[in-house]
Amino acid sequence: MKIQGNKMIWLLAAAFILLSAFRADKPVVTIFMIGDSTMANKKMDGGNPERGWGMVLPGFFSEDVRIDNHAVNGRSSKSFISEGRWEKVISKVKKGDYVFIQFGHNDEKTDSTRHTDPGTTFDDNLRRFVNETRAKGGIPVLFNSIVRRNFVQPKDASIAEDIRRIPGASKEQPKEGTVLFDTHGAYLDSPRNVAKELGVTFIDLNKITHDLVQGLGPVESKKLFMFVEPNRVPAFPKGREDNTHLNIYGARTVAGLAVKAIGKEIPELAKCIRHYDYVVAQDGSGDFFTIQEAIDAVPDFRKDVRTTILVRKGIYKEKVVIPESKINISLIGQEGAVISYDDYANKKNVFGETKGTSGSSTCYIYAPDFYAENITFENTAGPVGQAVACFVSADRIFFKNCRFLGFQDTLYTYGKNSRQYYEDCYIEGSVDFIFGWSTAVFNRCHIHSKRDGYVTAPSTDAGKKYGYVFYDCTLTADDGVKGVYLSRPWRPYAQAVFIRCNLGKHIQPAGWHNWGKKDAEKTVFYAEYESFGEGANPKGRATFSHQLKNLKGYQIEETLVGEDGWNPVKNGNALVKVVR
Repeated sequence: MKIQGNKMIWLLAAAFILLSAFRADKPVVTIFMIGDSTMANKKMDGGNPERGWGMVLPGFFSEDVRIDNHAVNGRSSKSFISEGRWEKVISKVKKGDYVFIQFGHNDEKTDSTRHTDPGTTFDDNLRRFVNETRAKGGIPVLFNSIVRRNFVQPKDASIAEDIRRIPGASKEQPKEGTVLFDTHGAYLDSPRNVAKELGVTFIDLNKITHDLVQGLGPVESKKLFMFVEPNRVPAFPKGREDNTHLNIYGARTVAGLAVKAIGKEIPELAKCIRHYDYVVAQDGSGDFFTIQEAIDAVPDFRKDVRTTILVRKGIYKEKVVIPESKINISLIGQEGAVISYDDYANKKNVFGETKGTSGSSTCYIYAPDFYAENITFENTAGPVGQAVACFVSADRIFFKNCRFLGFQDTLYTYGKNSRQYYEDCYIEGSVDFIFGWSTAVFNRCHIHSKRDGYVTAPSTDAGKKYGYVFYDCTLTADDGVKGVYLSRPWRPYAQAVFIRCNLGKHIQPAGWHNWGKKDAEKTVFYAEYESFGEGANPKGRATFSHQLKNLKGYQIEETLVGEDGWNPVKNGNALVKVVR
């Protein structure tokens, strides 16, 4: 019965890996976006901070939704059609996709290439977008224009015409009042009327943004728009004052409000909505371009609440440090989010000194209650000695579905009073690639050896109840690798226990190595429980190792409980009360 149970565990683990491998093949719903500059993607030249709200929208949805933004600066419903842009979009729409439609801002312009009239030609164009989307099995959603920051009355021409003023320009600007006035007139009504006529979802984005800007008032509302001081941004050395177009903060704020409204009106999309405090993206669709910038922006010692950071797909070549003051951070990666660096122990620092093992890490975690999901931590230095991918010093650290890639000394569980939990993670290396003082639990993880060597090198302190405990893990190796030991004692009281693990044929029959330290055989605690696979060899293991008869004292919930009752298996990344 035990053998059958073990086989079942392995089959379930294999099924999990298989399903994960086909994640990319899961059907994805596309949201196509058509509109003007307030929705459009922007160029990043010269550190340009301008963003359309559609540009940042991907950071609000799960990977089950893809954003395909076709909005373009200066386009009206008329010019979007005449330039062939709508034809390109509608050709790609498939059943179940959404088309977000937002025009009117440029339809009110007087030039013949763009101008339409509300109630007639503007409405006709909106009807065309809706009807042709439905004909393809798509789902149209109509939006009206976001509000201009216009606190003057009567309507000021410079605001209505989107003039981007240079600060300090000689032209005297009208005196602002305290009441916000809309500048789009009847163009705001057409999307609402067409939506009612054709039974289409309508999002009153003008009202949403009007309430936002009015609530902030004439001074504070500037932080949403392109008000750039001189000599701050290379793209605008003289500065800019722009009451129409959004900056990074403004776009993220407006998109968040739009998404809230979308979630109320469209239940199917509501299931895919995600809200993060910060988004990191290399394409400019987030709050920051680098992970460290996002970490630095987190308030120090933000207690009793978690700061969530989304890392969008990309290879972020940077050394990341989570300092002690940045507590309760959740770092969530989209598929393909990688933190990568190539330091190694013998590499020289700026003073000509070797960095050492600790100085070689790609990522350092010193703050408690850190949570990471779907992140790859990578050291690309290769076979050059110690080269750490992740250095973990803090307490109550949870990694879920993360990858740790390196060669030697990949994962450094550094903190002596640190408890760490790894769930469904992948860890690879060759020599001592999981090592350190911490108590660490590895649950359903995939441990892969790239060369002959040692999986773990714990340095557990004397008197510690637990070192490393592996539950239901799978151990594999590259082709040709056949000389791997489960552990060797970096320090004399090393502890490592493997429970119900599937061991590949690369595991040496003896299983455990004493590192030439005969005395350590008397103090280490190396044990297995119900190992299976080609590398399982309970009767031939090293004499100083143990075969557990039961799991008394090694129930997974017990190993990390400490004095504060931490139970990541049951509670996930929920906050705990810190015992001080």
